Amino acid sequence: MDLKHWLGRATDAIQDWADTFGPYQPHPSLHVADDRFVDAFEEFTGRLKDNYPFFHPHYAGQMLKPPHPAAVVGYVTAMLINPNNHALDGGPATAAMEREVVARLAAMFGFDTHLGHLTTSGTIANLEALFVARELHPGRGIAYSADAHYTHSRMCHVLGMKGHPVPTDARGRMDLVALEDLLRTGEVGTVVLTTGTTGLGAVDPVHLALPIAERHGVRVHVDAAYGGFFTLLAGVDGPGGLPAEPWRAIARADSVVVDPHKHGLQPYGCGAVLFRDPEVGRFYLHDSPYTYFTSAELHLGEISLECSRAGASAAALWLTFQLLPPTADGLGQVLAAGRRAARKWARLIDDSAYLTLHQQPELDIVTYFPTVEPATLAAVDTASARVLADGMTGPAPIFLSTLKADRRAFAARHPGVTADADGARVLRSVLMKPESEHHVEELHFKVEQLTKAR
Repeated sequence: MDLKHWLGRATDAIQDWADTFGPYQPHPSLHVADDRFVDAFEEFTGRLKDNYPFFHPHYAGQMLKPPHPAAVVGYVTAMLINPNNHALDGGPATAAMEREVVARLAAMFGFDTHLGHLTTSGTIANLEALFVARELHPGRGIAYSADAHYTHSRMCHVLGMKGHPVPTDARGRMDLVALEDLLRTGEVGTVVLTTGTTGLGAVDPVHLALPIAERHGVRVHVDAAYGGFFTLLAGVDGPGGLPAEPWRAIARADSVVVDPHKHGLQPYGCGAVLFRDPEVGRFYLHDSPYTYFTSAELHLGEISLECSRAGASAAALWLTFQLLPPTADGLGQVLAAGRRAARKWARLIDDSAYLTLHQQPELDIVTYFPTVEPATLAAVDTASARVLADGMTGPAPIFLSTLKADRRAFAARHPGVTADADGARVLRSVLMKPESEHHVEELHFKVEQLTKAR
C-alpha cells in the first residue's frame, strides 16, 4: 500500500474535477510563500514528534491506532472539497455515501429497518440514543452497568435524567439479578447494555437481558462503541470466533452505537447511532429554511442533534468498506487477529511465574499485574505503576496502560490478595492492531523482564 502514491491520485482527481468549472484567480490574501510554509511545516512536524507510536506493535496501551491508508485517502480526497453532511446541498455525494455505510452497519447488526447517521464520536451517538430514550419514556431513568463508559452518567446529567448504575459480576458484566430488582421499581425506561467495556472488554449478556427488559416494558440500547465490530466474529469457527448469542441478540435491541474510529479503521472522529424504529425520527423534527431547499429527500441534519458534520468521514468509511467490507472474511479478519493475540498473551501470562492474569479477555483487551509477595492491593498497585513507567524508557520501549480496579473487583477475581487499600492499578493492553498477533511473545518477554527487575 503506497500511501504517498494514493494521496497523489487524490489531489489529481480533485484538481481534474475542479478544472471542469472553469478557471478563476485565487485571492492574494490566501497566498503563502513556499519558504514560509517550509519553516512552519518544519516546526509543525517537529511538534508532532511529541506523540506515542500508536502505529507500532510495541504500543499496547490505550485503544489507539492509525487509520487504514484507504480511510486516509478517502478522507483527504473528500476534505479537499470539504462537504458538510448536514444538508444535501452541503454534500450530496457524501450524504449518499453516509446513507450507504449506515445501511451496512445496520445490516451488520441484523436490523431489518433502521434510522441512523454518523456522528463525531461515540459520546454524541450515545447522547442521541439517550435523548430518544428520554422522549419515549419521560420521567424515567437509564440503567447501565457500573463498568459502562462514564459517558452514560454524564449524558444523563446533561439530559436531566436519573442514571442507575447496576453492579457487575466477576467477569465485569451487568448483574442480571440486580437489573431485574431495579426494573421492578418502575423508575427505569431504558437499559444500556455494553458489548465491550472500555476497561476490560467485557460483553454484557444481551440475549439474557433482553427478555428481562421486555417483561418490564423497558427499552434496550446497546453501547457497542468499542466492541461493535466484533459482531462480525459471532459464531465464527476457530480461535478468533465468538459465541453468537449476545451479538445476534443486538438485532432485537431498540438502538445501538458503534465507533468506526475504533475497530472500523477510521480517523477520529467517526461514530454512529442506529435506531431500529425509523419513527423515532419525529423527535428530531425541526426546520432550517436556508439549508433544506435543494431536495425533498431526507437531509441527514433532520435526523441528527449535530448540525455541521464532515462529509469526509462518510467518504473515508465508504472507501474503506469497498476494500475491507464489514463481513467475517473482510474486516472481521482484522479483529480476529487482535482477539487471537489477546488469547495467546493470556495463555502466556497464565504460565508465567512473574505475572498474574486479572481477567480472561473476551475481545482484545488483556489485563494483568505483577505477581507480588506478599499479595496485597498496595503492592500490586506499586508494582503495576513501576512497570508502566519503566516500560517507556530505554532503547526499545513498550507502552502499556493501567486500569484502576476497586477492592470488590479484586475480591471477586483474586480472593487471595489482601485488601489493604480501596483498590489497585492493574496493567492493561489493548491489542487492536492485527500486527500485535506477531509480537505477543516479544511483548510478554519485555513485561516479564520489567517485572523481574523490581
